[in-house]
Amino acid sequence: MRTDLLALTTDALAGLANRGLVKRATRDLDGVPPVTSAGDGTVEASFADGAKVTLPPGHGLDTADCTCGAPGICRHRIGAVLAYQRDHASIPDTAGTPGTPDAAVPAGWPGSVTDEELTDRFGTRTMTAARRMVGGGLTARVRRQAMTVETPSATVRFLVPGELGFVDCDARAESRDALVVVAVWACRHADAHEPDDHDVTVDLTGQADRQPVPAAMAGVAATAGELLRTGVVSADEVLVAALRREHAACERANLRWPAAALAELVEQLTAYGTRSAQHDPVRVAELIAELHARHHAAGRAPSRVLGTDEPAETPLRQVRLVALGCRVGRATGEDDTEDADTAEVFLAHPGTETVLAVRHRWAGRTGAIASRRIAGTTLESLAAGNVVSEAAVRSAGRVVRFGAGRLARTTISPLGGSWTELPRALRPSVTEALAQLTGLPPRVVRPRVAAELVRVMPVTEVRQVRYDAGAQRLDAVVADSDGAAATVSLTHRAAAPGALDALADALARDPVEVSGAIRRAHGGLVIEPYAVHTADGVVVPDLATPTGAVPPPTGQANPDPLAAAIENAMALLAEAAHRGLTRLPPTIATRATPIADALRRTGLTRCAEAVDAWSTNPADPVTWLRAETRLLTAGELH
Repeated sequence: MRTDLLALTTDALAGLANRGLVKRATRDLDGVPPVTSAGDGTVEASFADGAKVTLPPGHGLDTADCTCGAPGICRHRIGAVLAYQRDHASIPDTAGTPGTPDAAVPAGWPGSVTDEELTDRFGTRTMTAARRMVGGGLTARVRRQAMTVETPSATVRFLVPGELGFVDCDARAESRDALVVVAVWACRHADAHEPDDHDVTVDLTGQADRQPVPAAMAGVAATAGELLRTGVVSADEVLVAALRREHAACERANLRWPAAALAELVEQLTAYGTRSAQHDPVRVAELIAELHARHHAAGRAPSRVLGTDEPAETPLRQVRLVALGCRVGRATGEDDTEDADTAEVFLAHPGTETVLAVRHRWAGRTGAIASRRIAGTTLESLAAGNVVSEAAVRSAGRVVRFGAGRLARTTISPLGGSWTELPRALRPSVTEALAQLTGLPPRVVRPRVAAELVRVMPVTEVRQVRYDAGAQRLDAVVADSDGAAATVSLTHRAAAPGALDALADALARDPVEVSGAIRRAHGGLVIEPYAVHTADGVVVPDLATPTGAVPPPTGQANPDPLAAAIENAMALLAEAAHRGLTRLPPTIATRATPIADALRRTGLTRCAEAVDAWSTNPADPVTWLRAETRLLTAGELH
């Protein structure tokens, strides 16, 4: 009996091909005569249009033979599997279903697959390509019950226990086999080091004679340190050019996260030089601290801290994405002579339990931003629709772009109820979302990926809506089905003049879900909304026009002493980095004393000690970095 064919679920077949082919094969199933099985397990099926399919044992559908001549997995191959399952429906399924507790997974599989077996199946060239992938170190997440391995470039799902022929990988064919090999190695590593953990992240390393990554970061730390001592105010073109050189060096060395931080730092310095409103001294201080933190932490986990295992871009095969709204803005044009409208659309990828981002900019103002064209459609349609594409390319930072060629196919359909079908990791309860935030490493050393914390939050009740006129901020207290509360908070921005009105109106119409970026603040969960799902459909606040629906002001919120203490301390450190540690006035130490006292009163003793240590010698970059890193981490945890 072909237990591998019996174990293929409808979702597994859709992963190998697409749902359209599965639906068509299901409709045509009544016209397929009973299949035949040879003694060696080979299955043959004939179809009314004359096509014949042969499914040999030990092989996947992509290598099966079909006389129709269609490239890839066709409806006949899918139909042959469905016909075999139909003919054997009365026989108990002993194979189980992948991802369920009763699945008959061979002990230690797929980690028990040896390199010799992998070489026999995929060939020496594929094994060499896989070794190159892990050469500089690679991080992978192994989820045993789901039989899934998530690598930085793609997700690999083992669909049938004990069968390497039935594997779903969202990367394109040219890298698929090598990624399957890497996934097997990740499972093997997890079995050796964390045998009892159902969800574990492992680090795979390659050649031991490679140059240590921390040495490659020495130039980055030195240049960032020079900026800290000199200050943004005195940074000249020579220093900016040095930062650009370090950025190029990081790109050549495949250090994705330091390269991204350096690129943002150069943008901040350029914005200051052009007197742009995009410049933020607090953000500059954070970037300097981040570069030093990555330098010091790289020796322990270079692939995670530096992004050494991230390919610059990964082409994806047919992928289905679910829109979660968007955020619009206004930025300096690329030539620094005119402003540009910008948009970032957030798309959930259910198969990998991640969120990707599409970024675009339009020079000048040419009508309502909701009607601007992006990815072959309007921004309004993309931000509230289902996307199916065969031309998606994902960057290391989880930014996706869609091909524009004549053969590049991308379709958009209405969102419907797709949010309710998202995996629990992307649609958590309030308690689960707080647990996700608690389990994260500090932001200064974790991967720099777009839409990292974008989630969909179920809403059962809107308890309170309050508008703070002074801060131009709308806050709403919502609760999930467990009664746990979270705050939906949105501040007015000139780029989205109707956002607050649209949010207030949506909250008044019994919302069922809210999508947005989650963070911890004031000891609870805060959601910065990108879209709201109501009974009437999905509302994207940033794309709405002003209506005057914002409720009247209800007074200011009670101040949070702890948040204020952290904010004041970070502002002082940012001012020091802006002026330059070697150019600070003598009064800086006097100003630091009450700030440290405020931190101490709120219980942040270690942060207060770090600020005190810096104030005794303000020109010392080591104590400044220690204080900045502590404050960043404390603010994130609060």
